[in-house]
Amino acid sequence: MINIMSLEKTRKILVALDFDHTVIDGNSDIHITHLCPSGEVPDDIKEKFSETGWTHYMGAIFEYLYSHGLYEKDLKQSINEIPLTEGMAELFKFLEHELFEVIIISDSNSMFIDYAIEKNNLGNVIDKVYTNPAEYDHTGKLTIKFYHTQDWCKLSTENLCKGHILEEHVKNAQDNVEFSHILYVGDGSNDLCPSLRLAEKDFVFPRKQYSLWKKLKKLGCLDNEETDLELKAKIVEWSSGIEVLDVCKQLERERFQPKESK
Repeated sequence: MINIMSLEKTRKILVALDFDHTVIDGNSDIHITHLCPSGEVPDDIKEKFSETGWTHYMGAIFEYLYSHGLYEKDLKQSINEIPLTEGMAELFKFLEHELFEVIIISDSNSMFIDYAIEKNNLGNVIDKVYTNPAEYDHTGKLTIKFYHTQDWCKLSTENLCKGHILEEHVKNAQDNVEFSHILYVGDGSNDLCPSLRLAEKDFVFPRKQYSLWKKLKKLGCLDNEETDLELKAKIVEWSSGIEVLDVCKQLERERFQPKESK
């Protein structure tokens, strides 16, 4: 359980978001494969795909694209075709308030996320990005590395455990900040791990009809059924960033509205 209780510190609300199918309305790793000359990933590269992690697979795709004369401007243009998810622009505008600290935790890569942040002018609202580091080497080829290598979490890929990252972020902020609430917004199966680290005062937002939502529904969490899953946070289903925004506005009102005298 994440310990977020403290005194005599700046009180904030932490909003942690996934990137693909959450901040942007698409999967950047899949979208970039549209650049393959045939429109298809070659079979020998497909063989590198693994459910335990996409990083080696994506590295092979980047090398393939480079070998066919596709460079940074092409990759950037492709990623910039993906729009923000509906309601996210409004959400990020509201999150500029100093009450909120905003982070992205994603199994995409730093270059693709940087492109989206630049395109949508989000640099002033997103405080930190946790993802697989990527950079162009001296030849102009995009390369990618693991964020970390982990073997402690069976809910996560070997290269990135979102729950661990979320806990570390909170722990590293404890000297200066008390997070009164944590809001976690995501869509995928790997968003279950951080969701399970949340407390009763926190919120988890599974995107409707996506993997996390389907998993929680199957387990009965969305219908208030008895379940062995130790998910303590309040569940708010979402399809637009406006549903997340509504909760943020409510928490802001609760923070700043005058307390009624008894």
